[in-house]
Amino acid sequence: MTATGDLTANRIIEAGRQLIMRRGYSGFSYADVADAINIRKASIHHHFPSKTDLVIAVVNEWRAAFDADMASLQASGADALEQLRAYIGHWERCIADDSAPFCVAGMLGAELPSLPEEVAKEVKAFFDNLTAWLEQVLESGAKNDLVRLDSSVQTEAATLVSLIYGAMLAARAYGTVALFKDVTDGAIERLVRPRKRTRSA
Repeated sequence: MTATGDLTANRIIEAGRQLIMRRGYSGFSYADVADAINIRKASIHHHFPSKTDLVIAVVNEWRAAFDADMASLQASGADALEQLRAYIGHWERCIADDSAPFCVAGMLGAELPSLPEEVAKEVKAFFDNLTAWLEQVLESGAKNDLVRLDSSVQTEAATLVSLIYGAMLAARAYGTVALFKDVTDGAIERLVRPRKRTRSA
């Protein structure tokens, strides 16, 4: 594969990411990547011999960025609800400014049956990773009496993934980030544990 510091490889990965977010796996070719960043197709093949290699690199970088962002968020001392709202807020901003209108893994997930096996494996690993993080956050929130779990933590995490990605799809279909915000805000509010009332003297 390529060295992380290779600027050309990084430009190719970024172009691939943008094309996948907007067109999916089957909707772009190396000619599209070449046109997007004004390089020859031969240069792309030098770094990524096949389209599978490029897409795996895109997914791996996406996952690494997610891991780094979530680790930074956790290190900041944010509680469970703050972490969930920050994650959702990130997507709200990305959809609003069109910098990332849809998750790369989400777009690829929709094409899972037709993806090369190696790509499908990385997409599944991304969602396993996301679900594991959500389970950890929800467990922490429940332990600190911030989050109310009406079912198992695994079911609640899977429900959140479904709601967030469904809201992304709805926002794209209707062309409004407000719908994403309404759905995801409701999902978080459902998890908030009601504060215990204290008796006044």
